[in-house]
Amino acid sequence: MAGELTRRSMLAAGLGAAGALTTTQVRAAAAEAEGRLDLEGLAKALKTAGVKAKSREKAFDFSYVEKDAVGEEWTLSMSAVLSNDEETVWLMAWLDELPQSSADVPRTALLRLLADNDMIGNGIFFAYVKSNRRFILQRVLKNTALTATSLKSDLDELGFAVMNTYAHWAVKNWKALSGTTETAAATAAKETEADEAVKPSAGGVSRTATRDAGTTGKSRK
Repeated sequence: MAGELTRRSMLAAGLGAAGALTTTQVRAAAAEAEGRLDLEGLAKALKTAGVKAKSREKAFDFSYVEKDAVGEEWTLSMSAVLSNDEETVWLMAWLDELPQSSADVPRTALLRLLADNDMIGNGIFFAYVKSNRRFILQRVLKNTALTATSLKSDLDELGFAVMNTYAHWAVKNWKALSGTTETAAATAAKETEADEAVKPSAGGVSRTATRDAGTTGKSRK
């Protein structure tokens, strides 16, 4: 009797394991059919898109080089993050670190970024990462039918938005907003010029990640 019970227990355990394996296989097949990327798949897609990324938990950090409309080359500091439930992929472009003093952060600059969030479009928006005091421009992608080609297109569009909104997020440009030596007319003229430089993109909820991010920059070549 004891031997038979043992055999039954082993058989039940084996069937349970087989059932679990089948469920896992079904889920994997469903994910593949939907074009959903796991961590390995995201790494391969980035590599195929020409990105040399450094792995960090469920994220990949990399530099992305792109040229603007006048041929100026930008080196963009970016990350691609797979959400914990693997339902979304977050693309982040790391921008300037905020000044240490809040007095050096004009309210007008912050209001501009909020206004830009409404204008850029295509799911691209500004956010702030408190852990390293940096602004980011990010885009949330549904993890469905993602390929290396579509991912590169998404990175290009995010990069375009970074370059296009430079006049508003570059901390060095904020001095004109908080300076007291210029006349009101001169300051207003600079604000108008910066606003006109920002155009809609060509084309949730903020997920932030701790990272000692580099600074996006540009250099003419």
